[in-house]
Amino acid sequence: MRLATIRTTSGNRAVRIDSDHAVETGQEDVGALLRDADWAEVAVGASGRAYPLSGIQYAPLIPQPGKIICVGINYRAHIEEMGREVPTHPTLFAKYAEALIGAQDDIILPPASTAMDWEAELAVVVGRRARNVDEAGATAAIAGYAIINDVSARDWQYRTMQWLQGKTFESTCPLGPHLVTADEAGTGLELRCLVDGETVQSANTSDMVFGPAATVSYASQILTLNPGDVIALGTPGGVGHARKPPRYLQDGTVLTTSISGLGECVNVARRAVL
Repeated sequence: MRLATIRTTSGNRAVRIDSDHAVETGQEDVGALLRDADWAEVAVGASGRAYPLSGIQYAPLIPQPGKIICVGINYRAHIEEMGREVPTHPTLFAKYAEALIGAQDDIILPPASTAMDWEAELAVVVGRRARNVDEAGATAAIAGYAIINDVSARDWQYRTMQWLQGKTFESTCPLGPHLVTADEAGTGLELRCLVDGETVQSANTSDMVFGPAATVSYASQILTLNPGDVIALGTPGGVGHARKPPRYLQDGTVLTTSISGLGECVNVARRAVL
């Protein structure tokens, strides 16, 4: 099953994506839907207003997640290109909801940064409360998967040893277009990132050091994960910062992020006007 949050004339709406149309489920967004313990049954049985797929506009999949947890240095190829050692534990940092945009929205390049970089990633969306769970419990807590691009201000990220300031600039992070439920998403997914049509990242999610269940289990030892929380599972090799010379997003750059079976986000970078 595929779910999405779309924009309508009366506000955001959670929808089930069918073959040629989207059907309202009765909630304002997918996060609100997931807070219903019976969310899957509610979505399957939904028969609300329908919209043709050709005309829908995507909001961020989860507009206001309680938490956005991100994993750094989690693909072996990316670890190698950055000159790091394979970690023994997940490297975690946070992102805030103000960073999120929809699958077709513009990425706003902030005036403060001249080094905005792409990071195509697989996102886990939590569908059930998880606290101190093992990997089996973590698997059961995963509602599904989506695409995220952790667009990063490298010149801010490396100002200090803490990455947060470079990772959560407002209106920079596409999340969507759909939540594909765990039973349909599969494993070993092909992930790609294109900049103006040129493939800059291409990898299989099997290259992760810490997979979805391991990461959810680990994070659940720290704090309670709740329905609608998002975990971004890190990026593979091919980021602009590691190139010689470095390459970054420019005004008008088209960034396309795709994962097999999950769809794609297509976002144009636009320089903010002061």
